[in-house]
Amino acid sequence: MGDHTHGWAAAPGAAERARSVLAAAWSCTVTAEGTREELVGAHTVTDDGRVLLDVPEDGVLLAAAICAPRGEPSAVLEFADVAPVPVRNRVRSRVWLAGWFSVEGGRLALRPTRVVLRRPSGALMVGADEFAAAAPDPLAGAEARLLTHLADCHADAVERLTRLVDPASLQGGVRVRPLAVDRHGLTLRVERARTDGDVRLPFHAPADDVSQLTERMHVLLSQAAAASCPRPLQRQRADGDG
Repeated sequence: MGDHTHGWAAAPGAAERARSVLAAAWSCTVTAEGTREELVGAHTVTDDGRVLLDVPEDGVLLAAAICAPRGEPSAVLEFADVAPVPVRNRVRSRVWLAGWFSVEGGRLALRPTRVVLRRPSGALMVGADEFAAAAPDPLAGAEARLLTHLADCHADAVERLTRLVDPASLQGGVRVRPLAVDRHGLTLRVERARTDGDVRLPFHAPADDVSQLTERMHVLLSQAAAASCPRPLQRQRADGDG
């Protein structure tokens, strides 16, 4: 039926996923000493996993960090991983970091002592040392641009890729959208009238930059073109779909 068995089936580990969420996120929610604030464009992440926050010098967060007692973790940062392409249930995962704040050069610095990655499949604890040693996916910073371009300019190619998907996963599907991409593969969201499901197309080898990703995508499309028969989605559309 045109199914293809890929030679590379790896996927990012939990620590790499968590680091990738932080690398791509534009905002985060900070809870510390009874204070909860939403910060936009204020965080950076160091190579060893510390999160640096730019906050006002006279703000409550800086005061809370200075006055917080040492003991149990006194601050929690929450990051949401939001799909760049409009789909239902756009939050793909969330990451929570717990630890203590310190002040470094006028910025708050949090060294995580607890890291939790929550995905639709469940929550995973990530070791603090593992998180510190991990690096974000090399495509994390470009993912939003890449997926938006794929969805807006190459919808025909996205649907063609469904030839590589098990027919059972397409049952009842009315639309397919690119949901995520990392160096190991492309994830598609199959939308049905009232539910949805995700399918993953692994690359034959990791893609460490955009040029390699382009080659990996061409390989997938060639495999789809060679499939013996297309598996078109149902033509009916859910209410509100164009």
